[in-house]
Amino acid sequence: MHNFNQFQFHPFISHAIEQMGFRQPTEIQQKMIPLILQGHSAIGQSQTGTGKTHAYLLPIMQLVDPEEKHVQAMITVPTRELADQIYQEILNLLQYDETKSISAKRFIGGTDKQRDVEKLRVQPHIIVGTPGRINDLIREQALFVHKARILVVDEADLMLDMGFLHDVDQVAGRMPEDLQMLVFSATIPEKIKPFLKKYMENPKFEQVNPEKQAAENIEHILVPLKSREKIALIHDMLQSYNPYLAIVFVNTKQMADHVADQLIERGMKVGRIHGDIRPRERKRVMKQIRHLDYQYIVATDLAARGIDIQGVSHIINYELPKDLDFYIHRAGRTARAGNKGISVTIYQPSDEDALVKLEKMGISFTYLDFERGNWVESTDRNRRKKRPKTASEAEQKARQLVRKPKQVKPGYKKKIQKQREQMVRREKSKNRKKS
Repeated sequence: MHNFNQFQFHPFISHAIEQMGFRQPTEIQQKMIPLILQGHSAIGQSQTGTGKTHAYLLPIMQLVDPEEKHVQAMITVPTRELADQIYQEILNLLQYDETKSISAKRFIGGTDKQRDVEKLRVQPHIIVGTPGRINDLIREQALFVHKARILVVDEADLMLDMGFLHDVDQVAGRMPEDLQMLVFSATIPEKIKPFLKKYMENPKFEQVNPEKQAAENIEHILVPLKSREKIALIHDMLQSYNPYLAIVFVNTKQMADHVADQLIERGMKVGRIHGDIRPRERKRVMKQIRHLDYQYIVATDLAARGIDIQGVSHIINYELPKDLDFYIHRAGRTARAGNKGISVTIYQPSDEDALVKLEKMGISFTYLDFERGNWVESTDRNRRKKRPKTASEAEQKARQLVRKPKQVKPGYKKKIQKQREQMVRREKSKNRKKS
């Protein structure tokens, strides 16, 4: 069994790992940490909740030289909340460094740029932030990255979706030619490959099988909508579960507001997270979530990938995501740190193709319904497909007696079928007379 001793980290890093309760490296950590320590550029493909943040933070801490007073590692992320969380993880690690010789700073949009410039009078060893603000500070000649040897692009496919890859490209263009680039992403879309080829020559590629990460401690439940009002069903389900913390996922900002408003009208205290909420408001909501002021959150997929919310016990899919990989990310918000979780999807017949694809991705569903305030077993939507096709005795006898002739003429199939049906009718008639 692998443990962290194999990596021969500095004593303060090993102490931090021990204090944080880490026992064995996760699969992505086991694969990526040696590559990073050896100086390779690498791509790590893994889902949410696989431990990828520490897969690059731990080796970066090891590689930083405190004697060199310049930026050595740049970590770019797509959202402010994710930047905050990673920065907090960096501080958690650095608190065990008694020499206090490694410095780190966080820079994100929506904050006072002049204050950021002031912070950069002394260049830190590690930078974490959103690409737009980092690029601005470089252009202002406040942040100097020309000696930084490591660039991390976290949640790369989300960077692409949110239009931030251009800023990352601008930042990377100011860094040394022998740059060590580390890309972490749940998926590797075709549109991101030209960017990767531009900066990564023969990178190492490691992937954690998404099927393994999809399900072990999560119960995936399907609930049929039938002819019910979806908001009323969600409300009743949430009240029945009485979760520690539940996230209701929707696909658009407009739907997030609609669902949140409807649940609030029904007396629930609901937080909402989506891209149109102003930075100050998002910060306030995240603070309230951490303080357990909300039991329910309505969110778009931004929260599935760009935000780490602790203590989520239940996921409710108000609607299935258009990109089904996001189902894995949504479900991955629960069952963290070895805990169990529940992911519930309300489905309609129009969702059949998506559900079949999810089953092929390794998701195994339980069928339940919520009727009159109680959870009851529901019928498997595939019951007709699974029903064994057994012919009656009369049909079997007809098939044996009426066979395909040696010489066939046009329409012979219809003729044989007609003869078999006549024989079945006669056989059934005989059986009725006998009885």
